[in-house]
Amino acid sequence: MKKYFFVFILFGFWACEPKVAPPEPVFPIPEERQILWQELEYYGFIHFNMNTFSDREWGFGDESPDQFNPNELDTRQWAKVASEAGMKGLILTAKHHDGFVLWPSAYTEHSVKNSPWRNGEGDLIQEFVDACREFGLQPGIYYSPWDRNHPDYGKPEYITYMRNQLRELLTNYGEIFEVWFDGANGGDGWYGGANETRKVDKLTYYDWPNTHALVRELQPNAVLFSDAGPDVRWVGNESGFAYETTWSNLFRDSVYAGMPEYAQEWSDGQENGSHWVPAETNVSTRPGWYYHTYEDHKVKTLDRLVDIYYESIGRNTSLLINFPVDTRGLIHERDEEAVLALAAKIEEDFAYNLLGESEIIASSERGKGYEATNLFDQDYETYWSVPDGTSDADLIFDFGKETTFNRLLIQEYTPLGQRVKYFVLEKETVDGWDKIADGTTIGFKRILRFPEEKAQRVRLRILDSKDIPVISEVGIYHAPALLLPPKISREKNGMVTLSSTDNDLEVYYSLNPDSEMQLYSEPFMVNEAVTLRTFSKDPGTAEMSVETEVRIEKSKALWQSDEERAIDENPQTYWTSENNEIEIDLGEEVELSGFTYYPMQARYPSGFISSYEFQVSQDGKLWKKVSEGEFSNIKNNPIQQEKRFEVETARFIRLRAIQTVDNQAATFAEVGIITPLL
Repeated sequence: MKKYFFVFILFGFWACEPKVAPPEPVFPIPEERQILWQELEYYGFIHFNMNTFSDREWGFGDESPDQFNPNELDTRQWAKVASEAGMKGLILTAKHHDGFVLWPSAYTEHSVKNSPWRNGEGDLIQEFVDACREFGLQPGIYYSPWDRNHPDYGKPEYITYMRNQLRELLTNYGEIFEVWFDGANGGDGWYGGANETRKVDKLTYYDWPNTHALVRELQPNAVLFSDAGPDVRWVGNESGFAYETTWSNLFRDSVYAGMPEYAQEWSDGQENGSHWVPAETNVSTRPGWYYHTYEDHKVKTLDRLVDIYYESIGRNTSLLINFPVDTRGLIHERDEEAVLALAAKIEEDFAYNLLGESEIIASSERGKGYEATNLFDQDYETYWSVPDGTSDADLIFDFGKETTFNRLLIQEYTPLGQRVKYFVLEKETVDGWDKIADGTTIGFKRILRFPEEKAQRVRLRILDSKDIPVISEVGIYHAPALLLPPKISREKNGMVTLSSTDNDLEVYYSLNPDSEMQLYSEPFMVNEAVTLRTFSKDPGTAEMSVETEVRIEKSKALWQSDEERAIDENPQTYWTSENNEIEIDLGEEVELSGFTYYPMQARYPSGFISSYEFQVSQDGKLWKKVSEGEFSNIKNNPIQQEKRFEVETARFIRLRAIQTVDNQAATFAEVGIITPLL
């Protein structure tokens, strides 16, 4: 009896122990709407608008509403794909830079109401939000402040027009979770037929304080996105990665949408920033944001999408992944397959937290309510912390037996601010503790990947922090290895090499879409345009990687130019042209249906061509202009640019920069040609 009575007394004493006060917040801290937004983590972008039908990335504004006519449009298919991929919301491009709007706006004729789609009676925004809600997704709205169609753009009257449209969008369609303002503003445009360049002061023109106030009035729970926030900021690139050190803090009053130096100086946040403005990583499933048939074979591979997940959500940002909906009005089958494969892989990687049955030894605990057992209770609102003034914050996890692992997931309780500046994961060996991996910032979620390790005991140490840590969740996982497809490289003479990351893997390939795959043994020559298909195979398990498909053009073996670095099949080298052009002798007459331009890929790039002219010649003396225009969005998305034109026969080609992004001398990483498909 005495034994049980003693236990009862101890239990009663523990139960009556007063809960310790929570740690003081470290400012800045998030607003409620920002907390709810961050918990979404992963949602989709839908780029579908006039550009889908004009085959452009940025429309000029001179397009006719007659062009907009999807014949199989199904917003339920969009929502179904997003839901099955694990996304929590979708954002739709209600109006892009060309000014065409997807709802029957009372303020413009450049609208679906004047298109053949649904006989002019359609409202795509309504269909979109209805589909989102049916599939449990939160709808969001993208609205470009720039309008290359509207005659008043650049004048005060346009701001009234813009706010009238925002009032329509944010009043008539129910609750919106995010309002997305693009940072591209001002430049060449149709502008009601003026066909001119109009620049605006990006800091003052839109009167952002009052525009934001309107959104707050109409959608108080929505977060506002732009370079400067005020709620969510751009990660600074469109490649799909955040930074190893990513603060949710930002000196917000020093930033404005579209500022030229934003990506280099501000996008990773600031440790002592004045406002809570977390980052959003936006990336497309394809090189471009809008659908182009010639990119059907360029959907990102599973290994690239997995990297994007770990380098965005795993680095304290949310992930906004784009679907370029096709001309039918559907998410293309290849894009659907890609994101569903990503969802399956991430579910596999985090299927089981190895800490679930481990013993925990904490260096200290703050007291009742802040125990280390909170770290894997799957409740973000509970957390482990230590007494005020504590200098060491260590956690030892004992698996009970030697265990294999290769992932660490850790979350701070961000409603009390972002604190951790440096942490280390170690394993116990016979000689002591050895470092496995380390990181700087944590924020809402940080995931470290590292090669497989084996240990019975591991230690997590918070070595530098702005104040005592408040850690909500910790997980250690063993993610199965992903079989990677072969890497493809090509020399100027046409020699193609396939290489695998693992020498034990077999590599298979085919140079024709209809032929059987053959085992690769040595480099092979490709002189004419082909479609190369390839995959890796583990001969022991028969497991295969995803199959990749690449269009390889006619070789450059005969090409000559004043600067070889622009035609060496290596986009990491580049040439700077003092006269802003490059002339190339193809060595023979060739049928051309387009050309490619790869911008400079160095760490500090310059000379990106924004407006171009492309010429061809039979003799190098008499030249014919066959294409001119812009490389839209090249500053933010410096990928290979492709331009097509009617078939021409030529021996010489010339690419001339009419304008560069930074007004510096034009740079050329690689120039290529596109030949007609056989």
